[in-house]
Amino acid sequence: MSEPEVRKRKQKTVVTKAEYENYVNTLYNKQVKKELPTPSRWSNVSLCSCLVGVVLMVICGLVNAWYLSTLHENTLWFTNIQEVEREISFRTESGLFYSYYKQLVNSKSISKGIDELVRDNLTEYPSTINVLQRMNIYQEVILAGLSKFLAVKIPPIFFYANFVFGLQAVLVGALFFLSWMLSDNCLTGVLTAIFYAINRDNTTRVEFTLALRECFALPFLWVQIAAISYFFRKDITRGGERLVLLFVGSSTFLFCLCWQFNQFIMLLQAFSLFGVWVLEVVPPYKIRRVMFMQLLSFLTLYYLQYFNPMIIGGLFISFIAAFYILMFIRGNYPAPCGVVYKLFKVISYSIAVLILTFIINTTIKWYIELDADEHIYKFVLNKVGYGNPRDFDSRLYLCLDIFRSLPAAIYIGLSRGVIFPIYVIAHTVLLTLLVLTVLSRWSSNTEKKLYIPEVQDCLLSYRPELCFHAIQAVMFGILAITTMRMKYLWTPYMCVLAGYAIGDMTLWKTLLSFTSKDKIINVVRYTVCLTFIGSIGYLWMPSIQQELSELKEFWDPDTVELMQWINKNTAKTASFSGSMQLLAGVKLCTGRPITNHPHYEDKDLRDKTKQIYQIYGRREPGDIYNILKKYKTHYIILEDSICLSHNTDYCALPDIIDLVNGMIPDKGKAVPGLIESKVPRFCDIIRYNSSKYSKYFKSVFTNKTFRIYRLL
Repeated sequence: MSEPEVRKRKQKTVVTKAEYENYVNTLYNKQVKKELPTPSRWSNVSLCSCLVGVVLMVICGLVNAWYLSTLHENTLWFTNIQEVEREISFRTESGLFYSYYKQLVNSKSISKGIDELVRDNLTEYPSTINVLQRMNIYQEVILAGLSKFLAVKIPPIFFYANFVFGLQAVLVGALFFLSWMLSDNCLTGVLTAIFYAINRDNTTRVEFTLALRECFALPFLWVQIAAISYFFRKDITRGGERLVLLFVGSSTFLFCLCWQFNQFIMLLQAFSLFGVWVLEVVPPYKIRRVMFMQLLSFLTLYYLQYFNPMIIGGLFISFIAAFYILMFIRGNYPAPCGVVYKLFKVISYSIAVLILTFIINTTIKWYIELDADEHIYKFVLNKVGYGNPRDFDSRLYLCLDIFRSLPAAIYIGLSRGVIFPIYVIAHTVLLTLLVLTVLSRWSSNTEKKLYIPEVQDCLLSYRPELCFHAIQAVMFGILAITTMRMKYLWTPYMCVLAGYAIGDMTLWKTLLSFTSKDKIINVVRYTVCLTFIGSIGYLWMPSIQQELSELKEFWDPDTVELMQWINKNTAKTASFSGSMQLLAGVKLCTGRPITNHPHYEDKDLRDKTKQIYQIYGRREPGDIYNILKKYKTHYIILEDSICLSHNTDYCALPDIIDLVNGMIPDKGKAVPGLIESKVPRFCDIIRYNSSKYSKYFKSVFTNKTFRIYRLL
């Protein structure tokens, strides 16, 4: 080819952004209609079946919400126990978050309540903090405002609980819609909802942790994922794109508003967007618009949370900035080249985006002097075996089962619940087809300069939304496998992809390739879906009925006695120190100031907790007294369940404190760098009230579980 001919071809590729987007959308729609006359498309669903699907979606969501609410009521007898018992049932950080809702409801006005939260000195006494900046509690503000504005007649705690269960209906509805949209079969949505319910132990924990941030956030996340999936479809109109983008933006914002872990989830989603961009399976302009909505949501959150530095100092903002830079460098029209060179570019772009992310993040943190998230990196390093095994913060996390790797029992339970084997097959097929689609596209039409993907025979060539799900499910799976707490991100994906695999039109057309009649294929796939639904109902209904018939009651008399004593016998300004989990309940049930709490996202709080937890170490009473006086503590609460606990992997709190202090834990072996202390354990020896301890502390309350000492 002569040089003038090359120049002439290059000039033909110069088009405006609007022309490019119109051309891509027009070509996508023409290819879908002409070359694939009978594919699985949402737009071809009849109005009647659409209405049936919507009705089924609403029913599945409401039934799931009723099911979880009934289990919650049957387990605790929530509507009949004392108010203090209801509040105690909000364990650990759930109690802390609910305490702000209670505080707002009991305030003279919402504005006055918000002002108290902005200048709060009850949560980290004696420090004053801005709770709205530090924590994701706007959902409590909104619910308290609704409760006051609507003047609801039911007790505020029931209004709160009902709202949370209502959100679970939204979550299941979003999963239903996503599966229905991917397969063009509303019965797969029913299957997805059923899979979610029968695998409840691994898909949700809302029935016993009502106020956890994920219970508010995950419904909005799945609405967002469903909206992104629809936005990536080839047959969507320009007007539809604008409407769906509003759903993407609003649901992203609400998700980020509700959960402090939004950074990690959005980062994984950004990785997925990068994946479909670098593999050239989704038009770049669609990816840019989704990223813009994500970025706008984070900047709005940054403003609402009083410019919390952890929002802009996190990896997500840095990755988005690096991603935008690479998109600008590559442009909309990747140069044609062979498969090997394309693969080299994928690897190069992947390395480049990580390097740029690190540089940008380091620069931002240096500029704003951010160190509040250092415990996250310590946690990651210790999890992979390269950190300091005696680090206090890391051991607090890693010694909890929820932060360990996903155990084999989870996979076994999910297999008994049907979805895991189906999911593995479905996801493996999707990933295989994704690879084949990419290789097919890379190896054909290499002379084309425009990014106009040609429709191939491969399944995913006209389903960019499936390419996105194939990658994002991998990201969520990696997070869940390494950190068990995050399994609630992955298991709903299993339900969706398992339901999709059972009822997808394209899959059944491939399996029934001997016939070209859509009516026969539809009869077969609907029959299979109904068979699955009937079989699962027959096998699981007895156990579900038995579960719903089991009536229990909340019973924790020692904690009730503790809270009642504090309310009756201490001043409202008296401050308490103790374990993070217990103090969250103390704040909720008594309204007393506490010195530390389980929302462990601030460096000063982590340092304070490390000092206060010396009450479970081997320290002299004078040292403990000075530490507690430093934080203006009036009372300490000791728990024998913590004080007397020890285990072989040194994960009991007294063992962790000993390791941090450089001492050999109880029943531990000699380890280089550790010494054997002759100082008795403070929390245990103080019970004997010797003169060495009684001059600093006075016992004022004791029951089988708790002991309270007043500082003299």
